Amino acid sequence: MRNFDIIVVGGGHAGIEASIAATQMGCSVGLVTMDKNAIGRMSCNPAIGGSAKGHLVHEVDALGGFMGVIADKTGIQFRILNKSKGPAVWAGRCQSDRKLYSQEAVHLTSSFSNLEVIEDSILGILEENKSVTGVKTQSGKEFKCKAIIICSGTFLNGLMHTGLSSEKGGRFGEKPATGLTESLINMGFISGRLKTGTPPRLKKDSINWEILEKQNGDENPKPFSLRTDKNQFPFLPQISCYITYTDRVVHSILEKGFDKSPMFTGLIEGVGPRYCPSIEDKIVRFSEKERHQLFLEPEGLDSDQIYLNGFSTSLPAEIQAEAIQKIKGLENVEMVRAGYAVEYDYFPPYQVDLSLETKLITGLYFAGQINGTSGYEEAAGQGIVAGINAALKIQKRPEFILKRSESYIGVLIDDLVSKSTKEPYRMFTSRAEHRLLLRQDNVDRRLLKYGYEFGLISKELYNEMKERESFISIGKELLSQTKILPNQINQLLESKNLSEIENAETIDKLAKRPGLSLKEILILVDQKESMVYNNLIDKNELLEQLEVEIKYEGYIKRQEDLVIKTEKLEEMLIPLNFNYNNLKTISTEGREKLSKIRPHSIGQATRISGVTPSDISVLLVYLKS
Repeated sequence: MRNFDIIVVGGGHAGIEASIAATQMGCSVGLVTMDKNAIGRMSCNPAIGGSAKGHLVHEVDALGGFMGVIADKTGIQFRILNKSKGPAVWAGRCQSDRKLYSQEAVHLTSSFSNLEVIEDSILGILEENKSVTGVKTQSGKEFKCKAIIICSGTFLNGLMHTGLSSEKGGRFGEKPATGLTESLINMGFISGRLKTGTPPRLKKDSINWEILEKQNGDENPKPFSLRTDKNQFPFLPQISCYITYTDRVVHSILEKGFDKSPMFTGLIEGVGPRYCPSIEDKIVRFSEKERHQLFLEPEGLDSDQIYLNGFSTSLPAEIQAEAIQKIKGLENVEMVRAGYAVEYDYFPPYQVDLSLETKLITGLYFAGQINGTSGYEEAAGQGIVAGINAALKIQKRPEFILKRSESYIGVLIDDLVSKSTKEPYRMFTSRAEHRLLLRQDNVDRRLLKYGYEFGLISKELYNEMKERESFISIGKELLSQTKILPNQINQLLESKNLSEIENAETIDKLAKRPGLSLKEILILVDQKESMVYNNLIDKNELLEQLEVEIKYEGYIKRQEDLVIKTEKLEEMLIPLNFNYNNLKTISTEGREKLSKIRPHSIGQATRISGVTPSDISVLLVYLKS
């Protein structure tokens, strides 16, 4: 029997981050996966990032994780989404080479001497006195450990559906994980069922590309990772994606298969993702829509398969094929593989704490889809937090909990624990009440200190961040003091149909004007010989960040003031063994929810669904007394 500090169950995006973070913090880690070559395999869309999800990738990177590093090395198209909107919602996205992404993940996990990849499947958890002691595997082996992180993805009793036929599996061509759910239930955990889906894959050469709308990547792409060498980026040739649409004819064909849809006939018990619905879901829920947008995304540079994003379905294969050939550009398309839905076990996340350690068993952590989330990025964010916390627990150091006001990962975990979920949880910028403070451009200033503290970020990278922070601070002060004369800028203002100035104005005030960029103003300043000004003009990324902070200064200050107010509630701690049954004057639902979730603070208690303001008032009075 071998001993490890930590066992990580599952080699997906959560498992990768959990195992690498823990091993870099000095722990010995056993990463158990059913297929060594499937580590980091993209089950669904071959892409990383997107709206709000891009924020998560940057945050994982700032904490010392590797999703952004792998994405940068294997990306074949990079774009910043939502550039026409405010900076709070700008988000990076990359189309990935599916095969290369997994290969890079396999190579990465094998490069750490204290991380051993074990090809097996976990049958059950071993525990004594409500603390983990090890795991037992399908092959009959046992491994002793001090902590376990379960990152099982869609594999727990996975069942794949296409039409009325179903097949056991967590992903196309791969077996389900059996036994672990039952082991956890026997320990007292509550389980549920969720479902997700994937679209058909199409043969590249059978598509009429000429008549489709091309979607190019950015001309000057930006990497996800702070550790990526920008002089070599992008590492791979960049290619285009394409856009097409369904129509009423396509919808009518799909409707013919509704009587054989596992979703509509009740074969699928699990709840699907509200915000990433299947194509049959879209037709029913948005019946007034004439068409739905579809994206044709290459699966890799050398792949002959195209991912039909937006057409997730579990309808019969023949219906899928018939409908697809009525879509513009796909009239003669060959369907390589039909879309399918996968149903799997999860454990409602009120059963974990904000550290992602389970409340029932000490040393046991859940991360990723086992907590009811959907998406690679949400999984990676949970994975690195679980990995850090498992290592900290073994080292007898304080647990690591990210606040809602400092990260999207904090919002994600707090939502899961405080509100739980009955459907796959997906991150959106709208879920973050302080999103103007949680931008992509300032992620290093928010989170790099933690990655450095845990030994996951180098001192060199941390010092570079401190220099950038100092530079921005000095720049803001300088621009608030330096004035520009009317004869220097009025010609520029007139060319942009902006009102001219009559008296000298400070640069920061002028930079707040819509349609006027900070760089355009700086070029006009007389102090061109100044090293500070030259640096400001030359450092585009810092200039962009400085400009955001100047233009949105009032809004940012308002959110910072709100954070200060809400932090007072977060600092009002509630003992974890607090007996809510003593609160006779609060609502029955409030008492039940508080007893089940056991919030750390009054702030967290206020976010629990079913706990009313009057319940909080009673709780405050009781705690003070």
